[in-house]
Amino acid sequence: MKPVGKYIVIKTIEEQVKTKSGLLLSATDVDGFRYKKGVVEIPGTDVTVIEAKDVIYYDKNSGCTLVINEESYTIIQERDVVIVL
Repeated sequence: MKPVGKYIVIKTIEEQVKTKSGLLLSATDVDGFRYKKGVVEIPGTDVTVIEAKDVIYYDKNSGCTLVINEESYTIIQERDVVIVL
């Protein structure tokens, strides 16, 4: 699998979100967030800043999900990445 252009293949990280006081937020509350966390599996051929294994935050309304070899991947464009950790 090799993405072309500015596309990036990622695996979404499902994380539990805690408040400062230590309370876990419900899935409904977390769905209200605009950004999701993921790890880059394979960057596209024209992606220069983001590398494989980078942890990123991206716009959750972007991209699409594909199942390849029974693994679920999300395909987004480089412009949808907000933060690289």
